[in-house]
Amino acid sequence: MNKNKFGIYTVLLLAIAFCTSCKEKAPNEKLLLNEVLIENQSNLQDDYGMHNAWIEIFNKSFASSDLAGHLIKVSNQPGDTVTYFIPKGDILTSVKPRQHTLFWADGEPKRGTFHTNFKLNPSTANWIGLYDAGGKLLDQIAIPAGLLTVDQSYARVSDAASEWQVKDGSEERYVTPSTNNMTIDNNAKMENFLVSDGSGVGMAISAMCVVFAGLILLFIIFKIIGKISVRLSRRNAMKVKGITDLKEAKDKKLGEAPSEVFAAIALAMHEMQSDVHDVEDTVLTINRVKRAYSPWSSKIYTLRETPKK
Repeated sequence: MNKNKFGIYTVLLLAIAFCTSCKEKAPNEKLLLNEVLIENQSNLQDDYGMHNAWIEIFNKSFASSDLAGHLIKVSNQPGDTVTYFIPKGDILTSVKPRQHTLFWADGEPKRGTFHTNFKLNPSTANWIGLYDAGGKLLDQIAIPAGLLTVDQSYARVSDAASEWQVKDGSEERYVTPSTNNMTIDNNAKMENFLVSDGSGVGMAISAMCVVFAGLILLFIIFKIIGKISVRLSRRNAMKVKGITDLKEAKDKKLGEAPSEVFAAIALAMHEMQSDVHDVEDTVLTINRVKRAYSPWSSKIYTLRETPKK
């Protein structure tokens, strides 16, 4: 009976775990709308040399993500939503980690993968939505009418940030197509270090302390290992010699060896690992000695030799 109950409970737990794993997963939100420019007169040109509105998508993850099969939806008036299906088969739709890609809202999809079938209207509000291949909303943005003027963009303060702002082309807020929305030209850590330790004395002292601490630690470790090895050697030598008195073993220096022996062993190991020892030639060559003279007692040398061809 207990076994039957245990089996029932086990089946129920497995069923609950399976149902939990089969629940609808949250949409992938690593692809985001990052910057939008509606009225382009003197900003970035497309691959046809035209000034058109563009939409920037940013991959905030640290892995590549493919936009193929995703949807970009735009609405200028209620009920007039236009959908652009990003074609499959173009390797350029794969967005690298922490990188950007641009789509030109020029209404000319025949010009290429990154040219949409809709345009953005500068005189009305523009709603833009990014959907994955399954039709789930990844990100959306609504740009009110009259918010942007010529060559101004609506962008996140920094890549993947939640706050948006108008980039009017000033030195602090310049338009950044296909690049980071905020350019960091200083290093806060380096500046703090220069303030706290401009001469570098503290850093030098810290580095030397770390090095000496490491050397001391290595000395202690090698010292302990050496003592342990000597004790083990002494114990083995005592077993071989049949000595049970530890004092007698110490007096006879069992398990110990002169420093010259360790030096010789270390030198031999170094030569073996470094291949600096002598290598003898094992190829033996036996040549017959040809004598230029003919002793009178050796008849073989009086015979005429066959000329070599």
